[in-house]
Amino acid sequence: MTDAATAAKHSSGRNPISALPLHDLAGFTHRWVDAGGIRLHAVEGGRPTGPTVVLLAGFPQTWWAWRRVAPGLAERFHVIAIDLPGQGHSDRPSDGYDTHTVASRVQAAVTALNVPKYWLVAHDIGAWVAFSLALTYEEHLHGVALLDAGIPGISLPDAIPTDPDRAWKTWHFAFHLVPDLPETLLAGRERDYIGWFLKAKTLSPETFDSAEIDHYAAAVAAEGGLRAALSYYREATESARRNHDALGRRHLTVPVLGISSSHGSIPDMAASISPWADNTTGVVIPRSGHFIPDEQPAAVVDALTAFIA
Repeated sequence: MTDAATAAKHSSGRNPISALPLHDLAGFTHRWVDAGGIRLHAVEGGRPTGPTVVLLAGFPQTWWAWRRVAPGLAERFHVIAIDLPGQGHSDRPSDGYDTHTVASRVQAAVTALNVPKYWLVAHDIGAWVAFSLALTYEEHLHGVALLDAGIPGISLPDAIPTDPDRAWKTWHFAFHLVPDLPETLLAGRERDYIGWFLKAKTLSPETFDSAEIDHYAAAVAAEGGLRAALSYYREATESARRNHDALGRRHLTVPVLGISSSHGSIPDMAASISPWADNTTGVVIPRSGHFIPDEQPAAVVDALTAFIA
């Protein structure tokens, strides 16, 4: 039995999503920690004495999105991948999905794992949370890397384009905002829905195999997962408001790395963030769509290692 499996067995009484199978990653241990009144799931591994790197995934994924990146980072760093509220094996609270509230819970989880300062790496909705976290808890961060994400109130467009060549990338933002309808239409069809994103937004539709699509669909389908996933979009206006309020007081001074991809959603992450951050650099990962950690994991490891070094 792997370390992760042993930890999962010992922690089974604390697993809030017991019907969802746990995935093990060699060298990593499952953890559940208190995070502002809810429990968040994390996996932890790598070099205990190395710099800590915290990983946050986005829609429609879980911490498992980092399964190809975390082992490479673990060769040099202490690595923690966290399921956000509503993701994977974390609690699915009924409210509190604006990114500043979620950021406070992520910071509480990292503190509970005895990490005083760390590098934060985040993709998609995880990057929404990471940006808000940096605005509030910058003293806990060495630096932030944001992967292919429009940030609410910052670089996320206010209007959904109607040009078919662009609309397919962002149409779901409006759909997710409609009360009740997505839940009605998607219940029991989560796999079809999740599978569309994982295939349409990768450069190669074969990036995710059937088992991986099953995993992410099951996480969304389980015990309030769909409602939680939609809530991040439904709280985006509040996230944007709180981002603007925070930026009215100060800009980011911590180093920020914007990671874009050749065929992703945001052509230049660094340029989109630089008006609000004093120390921003960027890199574009070739031969990748939106899901960069899955499509080009070695390039992501190299970019992060260079950034941290």
